[in-house]
Amino acid sequence: MSRRDRRRGSRGSLTEAFDDLYAALVDPREAWGDGEEDGWLPLWGAGDGGVACPAAIATEADLRAIRSECRALAASNEFAINGHENRISYLVGAGHMYRATVKKGMASPEGLHLAVQAVLDEFCRANAWRARQEEIVRRRDRDGEAFLRLFLAPDGSTRVRFVEPGQIATPAELAGDSAATFGIVTERDDVETVLAYFVDGERVPAEEIQHRKANVDANVKRGLPLFYPVRKNLRRAEKLLRNMSVLAEVQSAIALVRKHRGPAAGVQQLAAASADGSATHPATGRTTNFRRFAPGTILDVPATTEYDFPAAALDAGSFVAVLRAELRAIAARLVMPEFMLTSDASNANYASTLVAEGPAVRMFARLQARLIEEDLWVLWRVVRNAVRAGKLPEAAVETIEIQAAAPSLAVRDELKEAHVHKIEHDAGILSKQTWSARRGLDFDQEQENLRGGRML
Repeated sequence: MSRRDRRRGSRGSLTEAFDDLYAALVDPREAWGDGEEDGWLPLWGAGDGGVACPAAIATEADLRAIRSECRALAASNEFAINGHENRISYLVGAGHMYRATVKKGMASPEGLHLAVQAVLDEFCRANAWRARQEEIVRRRDRDGEAFLRLFLAPDGSTRVRFVEPGQIATPAELAGDSAATFGIVTERDDVETVLAYFVDGERVPAEEIQHRKANVDANVKRGLPLFYPVRKNLRRAEKLLRNMSVLAEVQSAIALVRKHRGPAAGVQQLAAASADGSATHPATGRTTNFRRFAPGTILDVPATTEYDFPAAALDAGSFVAVLRAELRAIAARLVMPEFMLTSDASNANYASTLVAEGPAVRMFARLQARLIEEDLWVLWRVVRNAVRAGKLPEAAVETIEIQAAAPSLAVRDELKEAHVHKIEHDAGILSKQTWSARRGLDFDQEQENLRGGRML
């Protein structure tokens, strides 16, 4: 044997030894998991220029994987869909009301607030703003963030379009720049001051894009999806429900099983003799016998035949308890009553869960306030664009304010509420405009309707 052959033989033996070693390797962390965990999260210190970052989204590839997983749940998991839709219903509802009014203590040109209101109304109409609000909530919950890009038209109007999160990515040539990670360029020592975004490789100034992120700290560049912490619970709940349904279907489909004490040939002969019909599969040549049991059929059988009824042993209640425990964990993540996730109100009182002091109402109110704040940022950009184009005077920015009103969340006694509003109005602490906004009405339009009604 040559020296080269001996080296090859030694290398092969060494490779086999390493293969055996790796095959027998036991990871001590496995004892702490349930078979579905992704493994321990790495310790994450202050790095990347001092920018904090959850270990779950250490890289842009991690972010894409998480977003893809949660998008699949939002598209196919019935419980995730219900959670998303309920949050939209409570946060957006029938839509928010926006009203331009003169700032307190300011002198404004005659009719300026009406001109600003006309610009806002046109923006909302042209951009289908109520529907866009719904999509904003859905996108931010599903992806952990929503990107809106504003375009200024020559006539001074503003158009808003969504930018997909996957379009925001750092170009390859800037991969080593700590100030340009995750497709967002910030000041090197201040991650909260955004300078630009890379959209399909194009550098877009920060003032043209609004980034609404969720479930992360202010100094984290990208958001995390709403259902990321409970995505495994959602999958388990879906699988458990599927398995329960299949089990019930199989057990209820098999009415009875006869146990014959005898050779298999005798059982086959008995089945063929008692069959009402038979069919032969053209590919396999296997013959299947069919027998119909009408309702109330009485069977006369030998004493050696035993019957077993598997459907009688079905106990779906024990599985339902496990399913509800999983769904309760998901509802806890959403800070929502369980019935808002399951659509089962049998164990919840609507009036007692949607009171002003309830956790769900307080959480929805907090999210509504944030949604309004972000909406007002867009609306003020619309006003400034109109000023820049000469459609509105400079005084519009200085003397006008935009008020926003969201749908009521708590269960209301409308008669009692109207009585309280009347007392507040008579006492001079509540205006008719604010009263109208709380009722979801356009004050100016209602006044116009009243004037038209008096003319008839």
